[in-house]
Amino acid sequence: MHSDEFKADAVAAASQAGMSMASVALARGINANLLRRWVREAELPQTVATAQPAAAASTFVPVRMPEPVAQPAEIRIDVRRGATTITVAWPMAAAAECAGWMRELLR
Repeated sequence: MHSDEFKADAVAAASQAGMSMASVALARGINANLLRRWVREAELPQTVATAQPAAAASTFVPVRMPEPVAQPAEIRIDVRRGATTITVAWPMAAAAECAGWMRELLR
């Protein structure tokens, strides 16, 4: 386990212009992937970087859900044949029957 001071020093060194992650890691005797992770964690907002693991967190966060969109009570269909237009209103509860009627109409 490395101290916070050690991590901060390594991250600061890796952030300097012209320094490679590999050379900074090698100079400190750590794996370059570990240093990359420390740099990523340092770039995160403070609240995210210090957050507890998901298993330990027990805080409830309420989420506002969008209001449900009101469903129409009926299906409206406009049928045009030449200059004639017919509007059919079909109950939403009988949508399957409406689909069957439409299949027959369009044959």
